This record gives sequence, structure tokens and C-alpha cells, in this order.
Amino acid sequence: MSQETILIIDDEKEIRDLIGIYLTNEGYNVLKAADGIEGLQYLEENTVHLVVLDIMMPRLDGIQACLKIRENRNVPIIMLSAKSQDMDKIMGLTTGADDYVTKPFQPLELVARIKSQLRRYLRLNQTDGALQQQHPVEQMDVITIDELFINISTHEVIVEGKDIKLTPREFAILELLARNPGVVFSTEKIYERVWNEPFYESENTVMVHIRNLREKLENNPRNPRYIKTVWGVGYKIEQ
Repeated sequence: MSQETILIIDDEKEIRDLIGIYLTNEGYNVLKAADGIEGLQYLEENTVHLVVLDIMMPRLDGIQACLKIRENRNVPIIMLSAKSQDMDKIMGLTTGADDYVTKPFQPLELVARIKSQLRRYLRLNQTDGALQQQHPVEQMDVITIDELFINISTHEVIVEGKDIKLTPREFAILELLARNPGVVFSTEKIYERVWNEPFYESENTVMVHIRNLREKLENNPRNPRYIKTVWGVGYKIEQ
């Protein structure tokens, strides 16, 4: 049985209880909070491996809560909202969320997305060397490109001596590109490799994450030094 702890932050008790039932049946530990303030308190008091975060809530909404969480945590965040417009999704992803699910939703789909996020998060945060033993050829502990330093084992990114905080999804995209310098990846290929699921109308999702990465890594995001756009094809990093 899984021992990961998942925090559900939603002002609708029925939603919290519904998600909680499905996750408990999967063997996860579940915490429930009715708003962003209560959710942040849970995060301070518990080890949480993933957050399901509603956007529209009293006291502290999901956007503000997400920003607070990202100040010092890289735990995966799945936004949950009745809003379905592209700009609402982009806003959620821009603040640091890793995925976005629109209400009403299929509980089993949400569980599948949670499992996918957890797999990626736990793999990236392994520090005991198990991954190196399983994939000795593919694994590189440290990647250095000009003044960009990436430590795969510790999930550490430094640019020009400054520590850069990335979400698990942002780190996964950066790792993919940095491991394959000069190789151009389409948005479809990035999505399928990083999200581990089929690409379906997800171009905006990838583009938002690339934009977030450039904002964090580049002195001039409009003229990027590291993540290059190959127009009509995709993105690459050059060694």
C-alpha cells in the first residue's frame, strides 16, 4: 500500500470527501482543508507529497495559495476548478501548478493524474542512488551548460550562482532538454515524455511551462540563452 500523503484543499465538503474516498481506497494518506489558509497550516505540520488545490475558495483562493506553496516547496500541485477557459488554465499553470483538472471531473481520471505526478515527483527526489543502479547509462548526476548547473539527484538548479526554484514539471522539462543537447523536441514529444500520457490539445500546457522556465533561467526571456525555439518544430538546449 502507498504511504504518500495527499492534501485536498477545496471549500466544497462533498468534493473533498469524494476525492478522499477514491484516494483512501488506493492506499494514500489523505488530509482535507476547507480553504487556502487551512491548507497552508497542514503543509507546515505534515509531510505532504501532492496537493489537489481548488481555485475558487474563501479567505485565500487557490492562486494565492499556490504562490505561497511555491515560495519554499516543489511538491506537485494539481489545480481543480469549475473554470474551463484557456486563460484560467494558463493562470493556474503560471503560478506554479503542475496540472489542471476541470470540474465536473471523473474521479478515476483525477486519481490517474495524481499517480502520474507522484511517480515523477518521487523519482526526481530519490537520493539513495537506486535510480543510478537501475539506469546506469542514462543517469547523469550533474549537467553543466555554460553558467547553468543542474544536479539531477538533489533537484538543484543554479544559474550564474543563483539558486533557482523549479516545480517538478519544470525540472522534468529542463532535464529532458539538457540531457539531449542539440535535439529538438516538439511540444507533443515533450508532453508525452514528461507527462507520461498521450498528447491531446496540450500545446498550451507545454508552452506555459517553457515560458515559466525562461522567466526563471534567462536574463532576457525574449532572447533566451538556454532554451531555444526552433520555429515550427519545437524546443532545444544547445551545449
